Amino acid sequence: MKRVALLMMLVISVQVMAQQKPHYTQYILNQYIVNPALTGIENYIDLKGSHRHQWVGIRDAPVTTYLTLHGPIGKKDYRTTATSYEMPGENPRGKRYWEEYTAAEPHHGIGMQIINDVTGPLSNFSMYATYAYHLGLTPRTSLSGGFGVGINRISLDADKLDFGDVTVDPVVYSTGLNRNTRLDVMAGLYLYSADYFIGVSAQQIVPQKIDFSNNYIRPNEGKTVPHLFATAGYRFLVGNDFNFIPSVMVKYVQPLPTQVEVNGKLQYHDLAWIGASYRHKDGFAGMLGLNVSNTFNVGYAYDYTTSELNNYSKGTHEIVVGFLIGNKYPDSCPRNVW
Repeated sequence: MKRVALLMMLVISVQVMAQQKPHYTQYILNQYIVNPALTGIENYIDLKGSHRHQWVGIRDAPVTTYLTLHGPIGKKDYRTTATSYEMPGENPRGKRYWEEYTAAEPHHGIGMQIINDVTGPLSNFSMYATYAYHLGLTPRTSLSGGFGVGINRISLDADKLDFGDVTVDPVVYSTGLNRNTRLDVMAGLYLYSADYFIGVSAQQIVPQKIDFSNNYIRPNEGKTVPHLFATAGYRFLVGNDFNFIPSVMVKYVQPLPTQVEVNGKLQYHDLAWIGASYRHKDGFAGMLGLNVSNTFNVGYAYDYTTSELNNYSKGTHEIVVGFLIGNKYPDSCPRNVW
């Protein structure tokens, strides 16, 4: 069974080798992870950590962990009037709240991302510093643009290249633990208002060569490829107590087909939410989350794959934990990142 699972992993690796960035089922909770234009979008320092274990039950399946931290510089649109705070018995995300929504004051944002993605013998570690500038276009609509610069290190651990009776090229073994460290750049734009958001971004903008043979062999030259993302969402008020936010992500990575993910999130006040997700030709996911006071939130997702991997996998688990540091609002969840 282990050999079958391992062969499945090899086949999948060949099919998706151009997919060099990990999946995030709960991207709606932290769009900053795919778009640096969200750097400093809120009035507080946003700290988030996530751990994702993909295809549980399959040996050496992908495991992704990240830590993100970003905050504003010179953002001054804090709430200062009594009417801007939560009223007892009223939905803090109800009709009155969004009627009083105003665009962001011009300000800067800085942040950082640390991401570690491991699949079998391959490890992809990235670290970035990000910057964004936010500007109000109309009384209720803002536009931000941002970029990130950092390093991307792809490592191959030859000690894990144990395929039973399959012989591994001795050139790989002779080089031990191989590491390729390269400069990495990303950029994005984000248009947001009380009712909607639209974002576009690109990661791995500058392709870089990947070589684990120290130039001894070169049958095919490996390289990183750009990843393009487009996101959009809209907020609907459902009665007096709920917000419903459908969203979509479109991802393009050459030469793979364009991938589409559709999400829906139903939130009760600022307290709790449930959601569902569909990734085209891949699977479904269920999500739920809780906001604790105005300092802490947590989200969990379970993915069910509809591919042949379902015969071997017990699904995918993903958890996102967030802290709102220096939050000047009484709100228990973000205002601009839904």
